[in-house]
Formats: sequence, structure tokens, C-alpha cells
Amino acid sequence: MIDTNLKGVFLVTRAASKYMMKKRQGRIINISSVIGIAGNAGQANYAASKAGIIGFSKSVARELAPRNILVNMIAPGFIDTDMTEGLNDQAKESILSRVPLKRYGKPEDIAHLVGFLASEESSYITGQVIHVDGGMIM
Repeated sequence: MIDTNLKGVFLVTRAASKYMMKKRQGRIINISSVIGIAGNAGQANYAASKAGIIGFSKSVARELAPRNILVNMIAPGFIDTDMTEGLNDQAKESILSRVPLKRYGKPEDIAHLVGFLASEESSYITGQVIHVDGGMIM
């Protein structure tokens, strides 16, 4: 879990930032999770890996800002994917009871935010964790 989620982000960021530093511009958008912010019983390894992405990305955002490279994180909540589709009804009910909007997010909700963060419209946003979670973490 740590190798895939945290080390993977580290390696990709290191490789991409070398190119971006030469260009003196760029956008890095890392995907974390609300579990990395709030934790979840039985998911300590997952929570640690996703929380690590946040700390890592904030540090990199400070380091790369002088080169006009913006680094932000998206922390999705429960998104309607194959993974959430496999949950039993009791688990789904438990999850939705913690989401004020009372529904799962859609993959497009994440994609639209990625598009915005990659655009010039977000040119003064760096080092931020943006929750896309239906109000679950507020």
C-alpha cells in the first residue's frame, strides 16, 4: 500500500518535476483520499499512505512554487466506482449516513476538478487539499 500509493507519487513527482523545472512551469495534481484526512477503522495502512501524499505534496508545493510549478491534492470521498459497487447494502448505508449530500460522487466530479487545477484559471492555487466528498469532511 505504501509503495503503490506514496512511493509511486514520489517517483512520478520526481520525474515530472525535473521536466517542469526546466520549463519553469507546470501542474502536479495528486490524488489522496478523505481517509488520509479523517482515518478509517481497519485502514491504517491506506490512511497512512494517503496522509503521506498530503504532507509530501505540501512540501513539494513550497519547494516548486518559485519555479511556477503548482502542486495540489484532491481528496475524494466515496465515488461511484467498481470498488464501491462491490460493497454490501449495510456498508453503503453506513457510508451514505456520513455524507450530507446523501449520494456518492461521480468520477466526473473528480475529472472536472483535475481539469480546473490543470488550467490557467487555477494559477494562484498551490499546496491545497480539495475535498470532493459531498460534505463528508467539513
